[in-house]
Amino acid sequence: MGAMEQIKTLSGDAEFPCYIARPQGEISAAIIVIQEIFGVNKGIRAKCDHWASKGYLAIAPDLFWRINEGTDLDADVEAQFQQALDLMGKFDQDQGIRDIEAVIHFAQNSIGSHKVGCVGYCLGGRLAFMTACRTDIRASVGYYGVGIDGLLSEKQAIAHEVMLHIPTADGFVPADAQAAMHAGLDDHPKVTLHDYDGLDHGFAAEFGERRDEAAATLADNRTEAFFAEHLA
Repeated sequence: MGAMEQIKTLSGDAEFPCYIARPQGEISAAIIVIQEIFGVNKGIRAKCDHWASKGYLAIAPDLFWRINEGTDLDADVEAQFQQALDLMGKFDQDQGIRDIEAVIHFAQNSIGSHKVGCVGYCLGGRLAFMTACRTDIRASVGYYGVGIDGLLSEKQAIAHEVMLHIPTADGFVPADAQAAMHAGLDDHPKVTLHDYDGLDHGFAAEFGERRDEAAATLADNRTEAFFAEHLA
């Protein structure tokens, strides 16, 4: 359904690749799909295609383009998993948010409105929270975002709705980090947290061994309802 296209950076002096899926009919709003550490792989592209089938303009920026353009890795292949961890270590997250902001502007111009949301996974879940704090994105969803407990000092900047999906047995987000997220965000009027008991990191991956079908379906249904409400 989609294809790789180029979007200009915020400064306008370069372009970077994004997977863009457009709906066949009228566009209702736009959703930015923020990658895991595995790049814009088949799972992320499939998520974009799904959103396009629901009437959204869907865009997945290749956020690793400055360090390894065209990253497309499989989480179930150990060598590729290690490559992804190496890329994560080199990635400038603040620059990544600026690239996401460039995509927000592109999406706003494309649809002629500010009805732009984002959904991210793993690294993308963290970046979705950062995007909610640092941009005018209208709705943000994070799946198993890593290190959000260390970003809570930015929560006062959240102006629009945020939803976070938290698997309680996440090997990358320990119990004390989850507790800090709840303590810091449960009373925030714009933030909703959902726990998934006994589930591990990556449970909503589109493909592969990490996926838990029942939990992924539940979380995705919540996400669809969230965007239907806040991007209406």
